[in-house]
Amino acid sequence: VTNRPTDCSMSISSVRVAAERLRAVGARPTPVLRSDWVDATAGCACYLKAEHLQRTGSFKYRGATNAVAGLDAASAALGVVCHSSGNHGAALAAAAAERGVPCCVVVPRTTPGAKIDNMRRYGARVVLCEPTQSARSETAAAEAAAMGGAAFVHPYDDAAVLAGQGTIGLELAEELPQLDAVLVPVSGGGMVGGIAVALHALRPGVRVIA
Repeated sequence: VTNRPTDCSMSISSVRVAAERLRAVGARPTPVLRSDWVDATAGCACYLKAEHLQRTGSFKYRGATNAVAGLDAASAALGVVCHSSGNHGAALAAAAAERGVPCCVVVPRTTPGAKIDNMRRYGARVVLCEPTQSARSETAAAEAAAMGGAAFVHPYDDAAVLAGQGTIGLELAEELPQLDAVLVPVSGGGMVGGIAVALHALRPGVRVIA
């Protein structure tokens, strides 16, 4: 398995590099939407960042693209591997296809067929495993080794992935000067971590709420 940094510390400069890499592949900032009903219900002005309109249908494309783009030519040629039950796998497959490198996604066997088909549509070679974290990690390591040392791209515990997700915060800071708080849904923490780094640097008065 190609060694990737396990230290997830990053800075606004890493986020800016990620933004340049996304621009290089033609990815555009996602729009900010408004809803009178949401404003009335919340009792304040709300701005909805439409990440469902990002390539592959989620914010995961940002981090996956930055991770793949950051590989040197020799490492990229060996391919990339991840474990995922959907969005990260599709995003990594799309990013790998754009760079022309192989991608293997290890998927729990309980994953819905529609998600598996979507990953394959983006070019992933899908390998099923038992639905446990240990099985996901062990199978991904075995597949990476079988590919000759492919790079493992973790869905959130990866500095390049966090920097990619942080481009959401970069866009918010540029698009919404009146912003005073950001509410971020949390699963693994990659998105909120990246957004927090960007906004702390650019708009330190903005609260980030998970």
